[in-house]
Amino acid sequence: MKIYEDRDLFIEVEESEIPWLKIFTQTPYKELSELPAQTRERLFLVLDIVEKEMLAFFKPDKINIASFGNYLPRLHIHIMARFRNDSWFPEPTWGQKQREGSYRMEHFERFCDNLSARLESLQ
Repeated sequence: MKIYEDRDLFIEVEESEIPWLKIFTQTPYKELSELPAQTRERLFLVLDIVEKEMLAFFKPDKINIASFGNYLPRLHIHIMARFRNDSWFPEPTWGQKQREGSYRMEHFERFCDNLSARLESLQ
């Protein structure tokens, strides 16, 4: 599900038990180093805003940021709010579950609406 889009980027939700978003560039670059300077600056500005909004809204124990692209060879960045009581912590979410997590995500739609409004105000 797409929650934000502008001329350079779009943000999608990754379905998960934790708050997890993915930022994509509109042009399907393969590597970060291929981005034009303006797009790279926009990407890092949006990434910074997403991270700060997740920290303020969800108050996680940690934010994880990752960019692999091995299965999807297109530049995209994952931003995940992590909690000591999520199913994978402290392991990465792509790893083996550590337990049945007790973290319950609340008000994710409201977070997405707030984030979208904040990003729209930058345009």
